[in-house]
Parts: sequence; structure tokens; C-alpha cells
Amino acid sequence: MSSTSDTCCKKVGPESCKKNKDGSCTFVKMCTLKTPEGEFPCECICTCKCAKGDCKSCEYIDIPNLTIPQFVFKDFHRFPKKIGVECSVTERKYTFDEIRTKAHNLSKGLRKVLNLKNGDVLAILLPNVPEFPISVLGTLEANLIVTCINPTFSPGEIRNQLLDSNAKAIITLSALCPLLQAAFAEMKHKIPILNVSCQPFEDKIENTISFNELVETHFEVEEIQPNSTNDTAFLLYSSGTTGLPKGVQLSHKNIIANLCQIDIPSFKIAYETTENYQDVIPGILPWFHIAGLNMVMLLYLRYLCKLITMPKFTPELYINILTRHKPSLMPVVPPIVSFMANHPAVKKEYVQCLRAVICGAAPLSPVDEEKIINKTNGRVEVLQAYGLTETSPFVLATSFIRKRELKLKGSIGEVLPNTTVKVVSADNSEGNALGPNEPGELLVKGPQVTKGYHQRADETNSAFQDGWFKTGDLIYYDDNKMFYIQDRLKELIKVKGYQVAPVELENLIRNFPGVEDAAVIGVSNDRYGQVPRAFVVLKSGSKLNTDELISYVSNNVAEYKQLKGGVVIIDAIPKNASGKTLRRQLKVKYDSKNASS
Repeated sequence: MSSTSDTCCKKVGPESCKKNKDGSCTFVKMCTLKTPEGEFPCECICTCKCAKGDCKSCEYIDIPNLTIPQFVFKDFHRFPKKIGVECSVTERKYTFDEIRTKAHNLSKGLRKVLNLKNGDVLAILLPNVPEFPISVLGTLEANLIVTCINPTFSPGEIRNQLLDSNAKAIITLSALCPLLQAAFAEMKHKIPILNVSCQPFEDKIENTISFNELVETHFEVEEIQPNSTNDTAFLLYSSGTTGLPKGVQLSHKNIIANLCQIDIPSFKIAYETTENYQDVIPGILPWFHIAGLNMVMLLYLRYLCKLITMPKFTPELYINILTRHKPSLMPVVPPIVSFMANHPAVKKEYVQCLRAVICGAAPLSPVDEEKIINKTNGRVEVLQAYGLTETSPFVLATSFIRKRELKLKGSIGEVLPNTTVKVVSADNSEGNALGPNEPGELLVKGPQVTKGYHQRADETNSAFQDGWFKTGDLIYYDDNKMFYIQDRLKELIKVKGYQVAPVELENLIRNFPGVEDAAVIGVSNDRYGQVPRAFVVLKSGSKLNTDELISYVSNNVAEYKQLKGGVVIIDAIPKNASGKTLRRQLKVKYDSKNASS
């Protein structure tokens, strides 16, 4: 199944168009698709703009042959004095001109002072702070590779990533230097530390290089020739929900392709920056993760929006951003949507500034979606997207036009331009495509797909099937070619041969009175093989009768989906930085005994 946006549809006239209220049109027609690989017959469902009564089809998107810095900096000259990034805590800020200049100085300093060479890896151990984009863009401009490290990692986890990536230097905050020194303790070779000072009078950290001084210094260095766009730009480590994290290699072309794919009219939600208007985007999603890195930091800098950084999510800081900065767009993960929808501190008047909430990383509860729409008096659009680290990240996204037209609930969107996908049976080695409403594994081809895992040839080979990247996600599409996610294939619970998706039960349990959050895993059972067990976090001050919850679930699902593994009340559901539930941790901690039969 090809995206209709990655092709040029022939023989399509106005008679095939259905006019929409917003001036767009939709058509469904058998047509010929023109792609770089040739022409193919295909059934198209396409959203497009009409002019003078003609239906103009969406055309194949050209991916510019630029490096990431060249692409992001392209329009900075238009508004050099506008603020590009501002810290919500310290209020330090940088204009687009300052971001560009400091990144350029950093690129030369890394070559001159640290003597780094083309293809060397530089690690960034930072929360969301204004220096993050300067660090990324300066490193890439120096023809180096960026590996981003989660600042909440333990010293051992930091050390593992530094060693696996063979990082030659690292940028971090003064406050994180003790953590980094602990990580260095068992490393044979220490690497240079570039220390970012967030306050003007911070004490200098011994044996570190001042990042702040480096980006203020103009170095006389021969101009650095840009990399090939096929060279690796990022070495990002997958979340490791099913094993140890793997280094995902993403090229300049991968990243720019995904930025262009989301930049067509039906997907683009940012308004044009002018002298008198600038969209404000809170940096809530962590920038060390691909979604925050590419689809927030790089995307909205490219659009000349104003980014407000949030080093760590707290309810107080979040509400302060809402009331003080009045963001127009809100890229988040489901737990933040749940907080927005349900927490009494997030008052209706605080969210009236929002135009759209963009949610990814995990399935969004339809109940929370409806609540946030109601809280904004129907003003906000809630748009979901789907992707992985290996796909830069987006494969699917929700068009606001199609969502309105089809009145979609729960869909993770449609196929992006220049992207081809198919849904296959998880145990079908032939890879034959399934039809509408048949769940299976999603396979992907496209310019945003990784070239493979760092130093893991066997795992790279097993991740692809005849050139298709295997996502490992259980997904289906409806008759309108809109997609829906059910769960990770490896996390499905197999009860008497039936497959149970944990997400389905989790969404149901979250609607039970007094439940704040929930996670479901399969536990061993002598009679059934596996049975579902629920882990529940209660709302403050609430009590729970577990028998009543089990009965409630039993009344709403088939017999094999019932909570025969019981209910366990815990303090918090383990999740990674992107909001995905870490069910494997629950299995390790709690599945030491078989469930009763």
C-alpha cells in the first residue's frame, strides 16, 4: 500500500472529487501512480486542494540534498532577532541569529580544540535546555555524529552507551558532571567533557572545557565541507523494551526526509511566522529521544517557531508555561494528555490558547482525547502519529482534514508521502499483505527508514524482510486506509491460543472509578498458558475493591481476556522517557510465580 501523497495520480478529474467544507477535496479512484521506481496501478485515497474546479493530486515529494544544519538554518535570516528558544526555568534565551552563530562557533571549536575528525561520535547528555539545539546543530556542522543520552540514566547505563557508540567527547550540564564522573569510573579511557553553565556565576568544574566560552569564540579554522547526506547524523539508542538498547543509525537524508514528509498542507499545523506572529511550542517531549529531537526541536526551529524548554516535567512548571507563554501547539505523550484532561490544576482557561495537541509514542485513551477536546470547548484538534526510532520517527500521521471529514477517534493516521507500508500476518513468512480490519505486523519502506543498527549486522538483517522494515507492532487499517495500533507483537498475551492486546484492557481499566493508571502483562498459567494480570495505580485518596474491578472487566470483554491473573496495586507504572509502558520491568519484578489456575 503506497501513500497517495508520494505519487502523481494520472487520469483524475473533478468528477472523482468529493468537496469538503474547508475547501479541500477527497477522491477514491483506481489510477496510475508514478514513483521513482516506475508506474503502478493503485487504488488511491487522497486529500488535496482544488483549484478552478480541477482536482490537483498530491505529488511525489522531493527530498532536498542538504545536511541537517543547512536545512534547519535555511530561513533563519528572515527573522534573526526573534527568539528561537527560551528556558522556562531561568528565562535565558537565544535568537535565531545567536543559535546559528553559536552552533557555527561550536563546530569549529570541536575541530580546533578537541581535534575531532569526520565521523567521530560526540555524546550529548542534556535535559531540554536552550543549549541542546546549539549542541546538536554545531556537532552536525562539524561533520560529527550525535548520540543523545538520557540524563536520568544511571552511571552504568551512561557508560554502556558511551562505550558502545565509541564517543570521543561529551556535552553535559555542570549539575550532571558528578554522574558522568561515576560513569567514567570503570572506563579505561576518559573523554573530554564540555560543561554547559546554566547560570552566569556557576563554579568552574575541574578538568572540563567550558561550552559557554567555546560557543562565544570565533576560531580561525578552514571551512568545513558538508557531509554527504547519506552519512550517519545520529546514533540514537532504541528504548530497549524487548532487550538491551541498540544504536540506530539515522542519516541526514533520513531526518530531512521525515521533516519534509510532515510538511505537506494536510499535515502541517504550524502557522507561518511573520513579524507579528510566531507559534509557541513547549519542549516537553525529551529531545534526547527521536520524537522530541526531530518532530519538535528540529521541525519547529525549521518553521521559525519559539521553543520553550522544560528540563523536567512538573505540574507547576507545565501550568506556568500554559499561563505565561500561551503555547499554540502541544506535542506530548499520552500521560501528559491524561494529566491535561484530568488534573484539576489544569483549568479550562489555561488551555484555551491551544490549537492542536499532537500525541505519539503510545496509544492514546479515547476517553482522555474526548476530555481534552471538551476542556477546550472543542477548540483543540487532537492528532495522533505513529513511528519508531528506526523510522526517524514518523510513518503515519493524522491529517486534520481527514480527521474532520471521517470524524476519526483513536486513529494513528495515514501513510506519509514517499512511504509504502503493508500489514502482514505475524507468522506469515511470505509477507502477503492483509486486507482492511485484519490486524497484523506493519512493514515499512521509505527514505526515513534507518540503514541499520550500529555494529549489529545480525540484528539489522533480522529487522528487515525483503527490504521491508519490520516494526514489531500489531496494527490494522480500516476501509478508509486509516490506521490503528493494537500493541507490540512481543507483548501480546496468548491465552488458550487467543491473542490479547494489553492496551485494550488498560484503556478499559483506566475508566474504572479511582484508577489513575494501569498496565497489563501476561503471567504464566498451567491451564491457559498465559492469563492477563493488571497493575493499577490509584488516584490520590482513592481505594479499590479489586474484585469489583475484575468483575467490571469481565462484564466488558470476552472470557479469555478476563483478569484471571488478578490485580496488583502499585505506586507507579514504569515507563520510558517517551511515555511507553515498560511491561518487561513488571514481568521481571512481579511474574516470579504462576497465576493460580
